[in-house]
Amino acid sequence: MLKQRVRLQTALILALDLSLVGAAFFLAYWIRSGLFPLALPGLYPQPLYPLSDHLPLLPLALVTWGAPLVFTRRYRSHRTADLKTEATAILKVAAIATLLTLFAVFVLRLDQLLIQDSLSRTWLLLFTGLAFLLLLADKIALRLVSRDMRRHGLNQRTVLIAGAPEAAAQLAESIEDHPHWGLQIIGLVHTNGSGSGAAPVNLLGRMDDVLRIVSEHVVDDVFFTVTPHELPALKEIIDGLQEQGIRTRIALDLLPPAHSKVDLEYLDGRPVVTLSPAPSNLLLLLFKRAYDFSLGAALLVVSLPVMLILALLIKATSSGSVLYRQTRCGLNGRRFTMYKLRTMVADADQRKRELAHLNTMDGPAFKMHSDPRITPLGHYLRKFSLDELPQFWNVVRGDMSLVGPRPLEEKEPYTRRQRRRLSMKPGITCLWQISGRSDLDFDRWMELDLEYIDTWSPRLDFVILLKTIPAVLSRRGAS
Repeated sequence: MLKQRVRLQTALILALDLSLVGAAFFLAYWIRSGLFPLALPGLYPQPLYPLSDHLPLLPLALVTWGAPLVFTRRYRSHRTADLKTEATAILKVAAIATLLTLFAVFVLRLDQLLIQDSLSRTWLLLFTGLAFLLLLADKIALRLVSRDMRRHGLNQRTVLIAGAPEAAAQLAESIEDHPHWGLQIIGLVHTNGSGSGAAPVNLLGRMDDVLRIVSEHVVDDVFFTVTPHELPALKEIIDGLQEQGIRTRIALDLLPPAHSKVDLEYLDGRPVVTLSPAPSNLLLLLFKRAYDFSLGAALLVVSLPVMLILALLIKATSSGSVLYRQTRCGLNGRRFTMYKLRTMVADADQRKRELAHLNTMDGPAFKMHSDPRITPLGHYLRKFSLDELPQFWNVVRGDMSLVGPRPLEEKEPYTRRQRRRLSMKPGITCLWQISGRSDLDFDRWMELDLEYIDTWSPRLDFVILLKTIPAVLSRRGAS
């Protein structure tokens, strides 16, 4: 009966979502065909072809939006998810639906098959945006209604918490602090059957009593707050709960670092808990790679005349190759060849050991005042970071990003914590470049790189790129 109720609820919500997608379909048509020709006659002098000719695209739209809604598990219970998670999930659905639509229209050419005409790109953009906004508004509304119902005792799930006393009590307190989750605790079960009176709910027994307790009480979910090595001993209890149709939820006490993000993945049906110490959102990382490639390629083309002139000047003023190639550490320690315009004498690497005692930078980085290996032209190139222009090729190749921790020569000298800077692709610029560059000591440099990883977003990359321009022109910290 309960499963039938859940299926009916899922079907109703899916029907509501598809109705909203259909509403976005018609609303986008009305705006493009009726409103735009009146409001913007210069850009849109003619309305679209008749709505009746447009209708064959409606089933395609429902499929391309309905499939990601179902397969991304948007109809499982999300009562404990925050609003940001919900919005991100709907954005992911919109992105997948848009890609499916573009594939169907521009690769399979289904628009010409269905409507015998080319599809309006303005209409498609309006439809995508409206569908996303309507679905997001729908989820927010359902969220508010559900939370209000749970606060008033409706749509509740009864739970039993089993585990170590302290961990079980902490989870119970968290549930009690969030009544909108709709979780009603019937009691705690401790691993040793004892506990302090500080727990917010009653202690019902020992771990061995779990199966007896669920047979005597109405229990929807059982939470286990355990460590990984305790799981094998719980197999018989978990099997018994599964046989009775009671949902089991395991809150593993892994104590991950604050910067780690926890995800549940599946490998050939086997659940795997993943701790990600670096950004792991696939869509955002794909977006980062897309603008790296496009903007990096554009900057490479624009800077080619400048690099050609500088190459001629380098060749005319000093002997040796125009390009300087050096092996650097990339993502997770991968080696790659980084390119720069040569700013030092040809045998600079061989002379570095002779000057090691003059290094003014702690850590594996090397810096010295008035480095005799730098050529007169090279000093000027370094002041304005012109020697780094060839690294746009590294960005296009995928070795580097426009924004990311600067690549160093070795990975071994890092402390274990500092090595986490290798968990993101290295970049041409980062927080270090806009915060003083060589004026900062090595530890502060590493801290800024870790701060970038922990707070990364496309917006942060955009801000860093904008601030890099005045930082380079000011020449602060350049060497």
